[in-house]
Amino acid sequence: MTENVWTRWPSREALGPTGISRPRRLLAWAVRLLVLAMLLWAAFSQRHVGPWGALAAVGGIVVAALVSWAFFRTTYDHRLVPSLALMGVLLGIAVAAEATGFTGPALVIWCGCGVSALERLPLGAAVPSASVALASYSAFTNDVWLTTAATVAGMALAGYVLRLDAEARGGAQRLLAQERAARAAEAESAALAERTRIAREIHDVLAHSLSAQLVHLEAARLLIENGADRQRILERVVAARGMARDGLAETRQALSALRGELTPLEDFLTGLVSGADGAEVTVTGERRPLPAEASQAVRRVAQEALTNVRKHAHGARVDVRLDYSEHQVTLDVRDSGGRPGELDGSGGGYGLLGMRERAELLGGSLDAGPDEEGFVVTLKVPV
Repeated sequence: MTENVWTRWPSREALGPTGISRPRRLLAWAVRLLVLAMLLWAAFSQRHVGPWGALAAVGGIVVAALVSWAFFRTTYDHRLVPSLALMGVLLGIAVAAEATGFTGPALVIWCGCGVSALERLPLGAAVPSASVALASYSAFTNDVWLTTAATVAGMALAGYVLRLDAEARGGAQRLLAQERAARAAEAESAALAERTRIAREIHDVLAHSLSAQLVHLEAARLLIENGADRQRILERVVAARGMARDGLAETRQALSALRGELTPLEDFLTGLVSGADGAEVTVTGERRPLPAEASQAVRRVAQEALTNVRKHAHGARVDVRLDYSEHQVTLDVRDSGGRPGELDGSGGGYGLLGMRERAELLGGSLDAGPDEEGFVVTLKVPV
């Protein structure tokens, strides 16, 4: 429901000092000091009052200044009744000044009340208040009627223009605050996404490296329990050590990836299968650099797929195919089938789930399942 324009207050941003330039603030203070000086001069220049009368006039000016300050505070807090009461006090001070012969200060106060009411009050209260103030000015000024009419019209126009200017400034301040909030939310979202990315990278590295080490260490334990010869046990321990070394290298590579320092994808895949017998890498299409997230997805899926081959298809021939097309890159890891490893049942089955989640985060897809010979994992990532 739209708020009624006659009962709507100017916003706090419009009534506050925020957003006002330094030259404009200095100009506003200069005007206030000039008005105060004019009022004090008018108080001391009256010949019909003695020193005590002049001091009383000064006291009245000080009271009017304090009431004006209180009026500015209550309007900033959108308190209508106190604001109208303070406006009434100011109009009463002006009437008292006129009754005691201080016509100049009275006229200044009436004009100030008219302008301030139109600038700071809801229009439903501003129009009557300004009308009373400017009508009082018209009744007691000594100018000719045309000058008085022009002055009253100018004061009313000045108050409304100041209101429009304040509301425009307030709107700009609100937009600026919203923009800052949006930027803060965007920065927080980016930080959260980056933390999620780092956590995913660390998880993928550890899951790949530690699961491979677990295979060899558990195999070494089984060999010891079965009384196998020392050489076979040593081979498993050495393999586990190699996996630990590879995991350290992968961790360093993950850190390099987080810094944006990635080795070429083709070189990575070649190095990944270099220690496996019967593994071959084929690259088709026009080679080109990939975005960091897409490149990391291909690397992690290749690592996980080869780990699964070692666990579930020991001795199988592995074909790794990387295809660059116009709008996507496709990784195909296919094994020819082999005997299960010693720990074929180990692991929680989260590898394929993690790979699929990584692909879907990038708008891609991952298919994994048996084919005529063995098992195939196909990753498609848009680039």
